[in-house]
Amino acid sequence: MTTSSREQQGRADQWGHTAGVDPLGKVRRPRDPECDVFLTGTVFLDIIFTGLDSAPVRGTESWARGMGSSPGGVANMAIALARLGLRTSLAAAFGDDHYGEYCWDALEQGEGIDLSLSRTVPGWHSPVTVSMAYEGERTMVSHGHEAPLEESAPASPPRARAAIASLVPGRTEEWIVDAARHGSRIFADVGWDDTGHWDLAGLTGLEHCEAFLPNAGEAMRYTRTDCPRAAARALAEKVPVAVVTLGAEGAYAVDGSTGETAEVPAIAVEALDPTGAGDVFVAGFVTGALAGWPLADRLAFAGLTAALSVQEFGGSLSAPGWAEIAAWWQTVRTCDDQDPAALRRYAFLEGLLPGAARPWPLRRAVPTIGFRSPAP
Repeated sequence: MTTSSREQQGRADQWGHTAGVDPLGKVRRPRDPECDVFLTGTVFLDIIFTGLDSAPVRGTESWARGMGSSPGGVANMAIALARLGLRTSLAAAFGDDHYGEYCWDALEQGEGIDLSLSRTVPGWHSPVTVSMAYEGERTMVSHGHEAPLEESAPASPPRARAAIASLVPGRTEEWIVDAARHGSRIFADVGWDDTGHWDLAGLTGLEHCEAFLPNAGEAMRYTRTDCPRAAARALAEKVPVAVVTLGAEGAYAVDGSTGETAEVPAIAVEALDPTGAGDVFVAGFVTGALAGWPLADRLAFAGLTAALSVQEFGGSLSAPGWAEIAAWWQTVRTCDDQDPAALRRYAFLEGLLPGAARPWPLRRAVPTIGFRSPAP
């Protein structure tokens, strides 16, 4: 084994990629697409400052006790998917600078993500986000420029089981139409509507989606309701499955085709940094959907992976793999104060998780730009 492959193997072991867990193992068939999930978007370099006692104050200098760097933006979701064992393909533009080179290497070599549809753009610098985590919240400052149009999403995305889209009001994404036409199951989230219109008709591509996963605030604004559960029911008239995340209250989902509903409370954890938790939630839900799990199991798994992520700092840095999920499951079953009924909610994990698990919570290595790889 070469040095680079040994390093990649080590990273894969850390996140559970080689823990013998294939969540889609029971549903894979010889003629299936090679790619499980395709996604596209903007990759940022995230620089995360941690250990701040309070928000920075104007005119003063604040020192952080910790710092890490990692790919961010759409990379948060790509890494979350890959760490859950899904074969993930990402089409994105990368800056022609050290930041872009670092992000490319971290995604391809460190996480095993297929970047064959991605491009390095000469003369274009990487978008950057600085995130400051304190008091369970985060403040972010970003800078970047739009990549050239010819470097955006490919006209013909790869054949994939699923594709994840981030819908933008008023913007038509032709690749979504093409992906749906070729059999990909489309899952979508949405960001804040800066126009203030909150018009569902303006979310072009929603008609191709199997599931739509907004947060409670977004869902209520789009449906003109004052209750997130009512919003989910209204959205289920537009898409087959509507999932509304409720923050500390968990999540609620409605299957419009069957009328089935599911609600799962959030797992109580010490939240250090919520960055990327929404991306991890979507990745967990998509994993369960592709594996053919019942709606309630999909929702519970998505909430679990998101809860594990907020206990660590950073976006993609905090996405859990199967080794961490197994360690959590092993730990909570030995706690005397656990509610047996609550534990049964996650019993579906029993036949899936690797047998041997390390102590939980796991200690994570925080990547930093500039250090050379250690000698083998």
